[in-house]
Amino acid sequence: MPHDGPTLPPVRLRPDAELARAALATPLLTRAVRLARWAGPETRVGAGGELADEQLPAAARTLGLDTDGDGPAYASEAWRMAVDAGLLEVHDSSEASSVSPAADMDADDEYGTVTAGENLALITSGGPRDVLGIWQEALEAVYADAIAPLLDDLSDAIGPDGEIDYAALDWDPDGEAEFLDGVLANLYLLTVTDDGAGEEPVPLPALAASMIVPDDMGEPTDDILEQVSVAMMRLDDQFRLLEPIGLVEYQPVDEDLMAEDPTDEASMDEEDVSRYGLVKLTPLGLYGVRARMLEAGVDAPAVGELADKGADALLDGMAHYPESAAHAETEGWLAQRKPAEATRELLAAARGTDGGGPLRRLRCQQALTLVGAQAEPEVRAVLDDAELGGLARVWLAEQGADNVPAPPEAMVFWLSIDTIAAQLDADGEPDELRGLVEGLTGQHSGFFDMAWRVDHPATADVLEAMGRMHPDKRVAKEARKAAFKARSK
Repeated sequence: MPHDGPTLPPVRLRPDAELARAALATPLLTRAVRLARWAGPETRVGAGGELADEQLPAAARTLGLDTDGDGPAYASEAWRMAVDAGLLEVHDSSEASSVSPAADMDADDEYGTVTAGENLALITSGGPRDVLGIWQEALEAVYADAIAPLLDDLSDAIGPDGEIDYAALDWDPDGEAEFLDGVLANLYLLTVTDDGAGEEPVPLPALAASMIVPDDMGEPTDDILEQVSVAMMRLDDQFRLLEPIGLVEYQPVDEDLMAEDPTDEASMDEEDVSRYGLVKLTPLGLYGVRARMLEAGVDAPAVGELADKGADALLDGMAHYPESAAHAETEGWLAQRKPAEATRELLAAARGTDGGGPLRRLRCQQALTLVGAQAEPEVRAVLDDAELGGLARVWLAEQGADNVPAPPEAMVFWLSIDTIAAQLDADGEPDELRGLVEGLTGQHSGFFDMAWRVDHPATADVLEAMGRMHPDKRVAKEARKAAFKARSK
């Protein structure tokens, strides 16, 4: 039975305060904040907002970097980040006198000035969400750099007038963004597991191959392997850029292996694979990638986001969650409610003859297990309910309650259809469900003579599924006949 639930499993995010601390500790944002606080009225910037060359050594010293080697380059990178993240506001030369009249007296007309941006104060006075918003702006700036043309390509495309001829680059910004988004989405899927964030890093060749090699391809062709190799080296450059902003933990490709074939995984031992690059999303990276996917309209649920919603949203929202994620989501929801109130809400939300009703009732029963014995009065109140009476009896029996009334025969068959429909919706046709089907037909002689008469919207679909799953050909044929009768009544 197909479902229209979220296409991605729910992610377990760290608390906002912990993520905000991680964001502030990232090398790139740390340096950007330090330079934003260092900048003053005498600071000069060029037409593009870049820090004037003669001030780069001082900026490097502020960051504790050398002034002769790569220090000025790192300082320039951090300065651009401070501007892109809204930590600094750039004013061109025409604005300089109004912003800082004293500074304008010594400034060349070609230079502008800077003042503190609105986001700088939020670094210390804002809440965790404010800090994460600033980090997200910084991430977008780094992401734009990651999909930009390589410097070597840019130098080849500079015309006699000094302008860059983008048409000569053969650069497709949309294609580059789509590829990197796909890589990050694959990494997200590999990281988000039933038990939370995956602990093992992903080999770079495998990640590149996931984007290049068709799913139905057996042995990759030489052309495909060459594409994987090119993509892998491009990803190596991109992950080197994305690591300082805290999106990933990355072990770069060993430069000594550049001349070797990075796609021949069959000949690699575990140590060799690591030399071709290993990458994993950080907890902050999970937050950032999910935020980008949500912005793009992707349904990317997170455990805990249903806690303040009604029971109907809870049961529908977590219907297709893995078991441990559903358990955690339910615990968070119950923690905000009194047991009696929560039980009434859950039972009311579990009703319904729509296609999602059976799975809602299954999730409701599982949620009531977490409520425990305190739910008993409200559960007993629905014993005579046509849709919930069977669920109530099963739950009371599991709790070891006394005086649980035997269900009418019609309720037994209705509950059987409802239970199988829920399992089909949740898991398809696993071996455990096949065992349930065999048990039902073995315990009840003439099961199908009664089952096709059950007034349940999923009766025909369930009987058809039983016909597919039952190993006994005779019983399977009876199930298919019963399904036909159910559709014909």
